[in-house]
Amino acid sequence: MRIHYDEKPYDCNICGKRFKSHSSLHRHKKIHTGDNPYDCDVCGKGFTHHGNLQIHTRTHTGDKPHDCDVCGKRFSQLGALQRHMRIHTGDKPFDCDVCGKGFSEQGTLHKHSRIHTGNKPYICDVCGKGFSYPGNLQTHMRIHYDEKPYDCNICGKRLKSHSSLQRHKKIHTGDNPHDCDVCGKGFTHKHSLQIHMRIHTGDKPHDCDVCCKRFSQLGNLQRHIRTHTGDKPYD
Repeated sequence: MRIHYDEKPYDCNICGKRFKSHSSLHRHKKIHTGDNPYDCDVCGKGFTHHGNLQIHTRTHTGDKPHDCDVCGKRFSQLGALQRHMRIHTGDKPFDCDVCGKGFSEQGTLHKHSRIHTGNKPYICDVCGKGFSYPGNLQTHMRIHYDEKPYDCNICGKRLKSHSSLQRHKKIHTGDNPHDCDVCGKGFTHKHSLQIHMRIHTGDKPHDCDVCCKRFSQLGNLQRHIRTHTGDKPYD
């Protein structure tokens, strides 16, 4: 009956958490005492509850008893299946307090919040640049070591990231999904469209520190600078 009336008469004298039964409280207290009586026969890791040990052993056996009714993907834990189902249902119970964007998992929301806080905990050991996500740091490190693990199967060009490879392949397919609203010209990349729009708007965000002449593209400014420096890279 306590399930129906949400009664929890047993409380933990350490953290205050409340439980419906004495046995649940007893199992909970093992978290505080560090008592892990259930050991894994394979790796020796200990667990407070027998159920947790049973779930853990699936990492060794590969057993995935929970399968998705929609796509058939299988999971070792029920909680992982429940989180996966949000992909199909579109359920996003975790909302960002700043912008209101919804997320299906709390961990994803936590990572998203770094956009607003500016928190960049992943630091490059070479140049000290910070990143919000570990994947971004890994991609950045390829700049220092000139690693290009992704190669185009059409022309053989190698690129540092999978996203760069996807953008590059549009050159071969002729896919120009980004159209100019003014003249209708199509571009493979959104950034290329943004630069193109300066032709219509007259925007020139790049200015020369020497003569103050302004340019719509950074490359044009860099070439212009040579008139002041006398640099002639092409012999």
